[in-house]
Amino acid sequence: MNKTSRFGGYPEAGFQFLAGLAENNNKAWFEAHKEAYQRDLLEPSLAFVETIGAQLQTIVPELRMDTRTNGRGNLMRIHRDTRFSQDKTPYKTAVSALFWQGDGKKTECPAFGFQVDRQGMQLMAGLFAFSKEQLQQYRQAVVDDKWGKALVTAATTVTQSGSYQLKGQHYKKTPQGYDPTHERAEWLLYNGLYAHPQHSIALAQVCSPAIVDICLAHFQNMAPVQQWLVQVLG
Repeated sequence: MNKTSRFGGYPEAGFQFLAGLAENNNKAWFEAHKEAYQRDLLEPSLAFVETIGAQLQTIVPELRMDTRTNGRGNLMRIHRDTRFSQDKTPYKTAVSALFWQGDGKKTECPAFGFQVDRQGMQLMAGLFAFSKEQLQQYRQAVVDDKWGKALVTAATTVTQSGSYQLKGQHYKKTPQGYDPTHERAEWLLYNGLYAHPQHSIALAQVCSPAIVDICLAHFQNMAPVQQWLVQVLG
């Protein structure tokens, strides 16, 4: 059996584990149910990463595929980093992954991503937050005649292909040094840029093998934004 034929949909038991974890978010409970976590959530997630990742690479061959589970691969660690958070619960109650394009860390590169929780699956394409250097590159691209128009075209292509939203707007005022009357001034208010479907994918679909084709179609529709970011951020 090859890797891309392994995934048959998430098992319902995986969502039962997440429900239990939400009610018992502590190390003792997690360790007592670790076998269920690995069988019903981690292994299916790895199979999904391999399957959808292989499909995505037919569209964007440069996407990174890495099945390590220590946080350096596509999958995020289920353990939370609580060092700088008031919330000290040790575990995330969702499984997420990023398929990134570039030489940096996955959270610092334009990517396609998914998150599975008890409500269903959410998808994204783009970059949640720009670094300081990326923010400058992004702003220069926005006001550049060629790249700024390409951004508007990419965004319009995505929003007209289905029920998608563009997120990342953060600032209330045009940044210093930029013309607030510029025709694309609204894009200068962003500190990240990503597209996502307006509605989560239902659990019934997440538990079906059809989820692979559903996700691939969404990722294809959202790809223009992710690819624009790859081009302008290098």
